[in-house]
Amino acid sequence: MALSVLPLDLTRWDESARDCLVLPVFKDDRPLRGAAGLADWRLCGKLSRLVKASRASADAGETLLLPPGRRLRFRRLLWFGLGDARGYSDDRFRKDLAWILDVVIKAGVTDWSLQMPGRASGQIGARRAIEILLEDPRFADQPLTLIEDPAGQKDIAELLRAQR
Repeated sequence: MALSVLPLDLTRWDESARDCLVLPVFKDDRPLRGAAGLADWRLCGKLSRLVKASRASADAGETLLLPPGRRLRFRRLLWFGLGDARGYSDDRFRKDLAWILDVVIKAGVTDWSLQMPGRASGQIGARRAIEILLEDPRFADQPLTLIEDPAGQKDIAELLRAQR
C-alpha cells in the first residue's frame, strides 16, 4: 500500500503538492472541522459560504468537485456529504470509504489526501479507521495520504509497525 501521513497543519500541506484533497463532511459539523475546516480557513471561508448559500449541504451522498484556487497546493477538492453524524458506525464508515474510493477512481485522481470519514468529529478512532481501511484490498494500490492529528499519527504508526 502506498500510504503516507500528512499532519493536520496548513504549513505542511504547503510543502506537499497533491492532486486532490478529499473532504468528507457531516451535515451537523458546523463550523467545519479538521481538514475541511483548515481548507475553509485557507480559502477565506469559501466552503462555509457554499453551505450558507445552500450550494453544499453535506447531505448523505452529496459530492462536489471544487477548484482550490491558488491558496491550496492541491489541483482539486472533492467534498463528500456524509449526512448526520449521529449513529456513525463501523458499517457506515466502510460504506463511506468504499463510496469515496469509487468516486476518486472514476474521477481519475492520481494522488489524494484524505482525513478519513468521522475522524474530524471523533466519530471513529484513528486506529479503528486504519484497521478498516486496511481490510479493503482496493486500497492496496492507491497513492493515499492520510491527514491526521498528532495522536492519530502515533496510533497509525504503531498499527503499521505491528503489521510488519
